[in-house]
Amino acid sequence: MTFTGVAAFDKTIEKTIDWLNELQAIMAWKDRDKTYMALRAVLHAVRDRLPPEETVDFAAQLPMLMRGFFYEGWHPGNKPLKYRHKQQFLEQVATEAPWLLGEDLERAVTAVFEVVSTHIKGGEPSQVRHLLPAELRELWAQPGM
Repeated sequence: MTFTGVAAFDKTIEKTIDWLNELQAIMAWKDRDKTYMALRAVLHAVRDRLPPEETVDFAAQLPMLMRGFFYEGWHPGNKPLKYRHKQQFLEQVATEAPWLLGEDLERAVTAVFEVVSTHIKGGEPSQVRHLLPAELRELWAQPGM
């Protein structure tokens, strides 16, 4: 599919749309903007919980367009954030996706983790999951299983 006429741009748009379509289908949402904002919010919460070196490794696996919004607003000097509990992580996600409440919030996080594990191959999803506190790992099924 041609969006821009620049092959690299068209490919990253196509891949990003695939991620959004998958998340939207899992969540049974109709609103594409909310799907994007939920994806972005979860990726930002993960990004801010990882050491900067691991953040860079993880971002390298994302489609080029997603890397842009993944890094948006990132300040590595005060990272990683030290929250250890699932509720703190969910609250972090909710700051960027405030319409997600209760079970929908947790479901959205789990769905994003599922999409990440589907699209990023190799050991990176497992490595990122391992760096998260135990309560957060409960939301992310073991990648590859």
